[in-house]
Amino acid sequence: MNQKLEELKSEIRDVPDFPSKGIVFRDLTTLIKNGVALHTVGDALEELYRDKGVTKVVGIESRGFIGGSILADRLGAGFVPARKPGKLPSVTVKMAYAKEYGVDTIELHSDAITSEDVVVIHDDLLATGGTMNACYKLVQSMNPKKIYINFIVELTALDGRKNLPADCEITSLLQY
Repeated sequence: MNQKLEELKSEIRDVPDFPSKGIVFRDLTTLIKNGVALHTVGDALEELYRDKGVTKVVGIESRGFIGGSILADRLGAGFVPARKPGKLPSVTVKMAYAKEYGVDTIELHSDAITSEDVVVIHDDLLATGGTMNACYKLVQSMNPKKIYINFIVELTALDGRKNLPADCEITSLLQY
């Protein structure tokens, strides 16, 4: 599977100077539009978590919804969207977190996770880890049995893992 995963890098478009000068944006839309590549991602995600008793997959808005939904379906687990404020229609819990230029907030429905759940929190890409850390704290506040963290791509030079809990299993399919 590792060779197949490394081959996926050729499906990811590099966009220089986006969203600002000096940044090379890793565009996963070119990977997910390729059916074979998307299936390979699904296979790899399933392989990582099939024997871990996962009951819920939390996908972070918005690209985390894609891989998260695929993983939830493959595992027979529920899918929980982690959204920006005001997007969920019922009672929510929220967590604010610092970004490069200000503060943002992430929300979950207050009844989305129970103490019986084993949860994978999924996002497409790990950069600095701020959003994932906030989502982790939010899920943790709901007292599930276990939490795993997963990404399709990790930008290792940005050292985002240092902003994530050391006692949590963190996986990424591809590293740059």
